Parts: sequence; structure tokens; C-alpha cells
Amino acid sequence: MEDLRYPIGRFQAPALVTADMRKKYINDIRHLPSLLELAVQHLDAHQLGTPYRPGGWTVAQVVHHVADSHMNGFTRLKLALTEDNPTIKPYDETAWAELPDVQYTPINISITLLHALHARWVAVLEHMEARHWDRTFFHPGNNAVNNMATHLANYSWHGLHHLAHIEKLKEREGW
Repeated sequence: MEDLRYPIGRFQAPALVTADMRKKYINDIRHLPSLLELAVQHLDAHQLGTPYRPGGWTVAQVVHHVADSHMNGFTRLKLALTEDNPTIKPYDETAWAELPDVQYTPINISITLLHALHARWVAVLEHMEARHWDRTFFHPGNNAVNNMATHLANYSWHGLHHLAHIEKLKEREGW
């Protein structure tokens, strides 16, 4: 079961994020919407309604979750760049995945949102000065201070993590 939950492994915050690592993570953010779109483009309603693992979210819920999560991630970045160590608001991801917008909105809406959101996110990331990578926010859900370099690494991982959920399900099911 662990492999199905974490197909690329659990997130491990790097001790140091180098400039080359930042470029890779930014490219992961840049390309995720297209990769996600390709991963789901030929799936039918039954396939989109299939959980990626027993007890897990459906493919459609995963796509909508990525949009929800990445909107929060972008907002957290902007808060950290404009305020001194702001306390961010955690949200109940599971409850969000059950809301009507997830249930009744086609996934292409969230894919389109991700293309626009990630274009703006990359624009900010590529123009951050060296001093900005050390800016922080406080996450009360895990009682931790996060800097922007680790935040970037986390969202690079997050997108690839959920992309792998869909790709591994397609492999297992022979889609």
C-alpha cells in the first residue's frame, strides 16, 4: 500500500537548495500542467472516477486537488514575499475534495486553471532575488517555519507525486 500512496517516495526537504536545484524545481512547476493534461487527456468518465488506490481519491479528485493545493502554494509564496513570516491558513484537503466544485466541474477547468496559475507562479519564481529564497511563512498545521527554497522543492515534489498517482494507475489498469 505504501508504494501506491507514495509512488515517488515521501517528500524529503533538502538540507540545501542550490541554484541548479531551483532551476529544476521551477521547471517541474512550469511543465506540470502540460504533463497532467497529457496524463488524463484520453481517460473516459469511468477512468476519471477510478481511485488511484483503494480508499484513495479518484483521478478527477486528484486533478482538482492539485489545482486547489497549488493555488494555496502560490498564495503562500506571495504572502511570504510581502509579509514578515506570515502565519498561513491550513485547509482540510479531504473536505475540499468532497465539495461540489470537485464533483460537478469537468477536470479541464482545473487543467486550464493550472496552466494559468503555473505561468504566473513561474514568473514570480524566475524573478526572485537571492535574498527572497530565505523568506519564510509559519505553517500552524505542522508547527513549522518554511522558507521559499523548501516550499519550492515541496511543490515540485507535490505535482510529480500526484502525476505519478495517475500514471501508475494507468499502467496497472492497462489504459
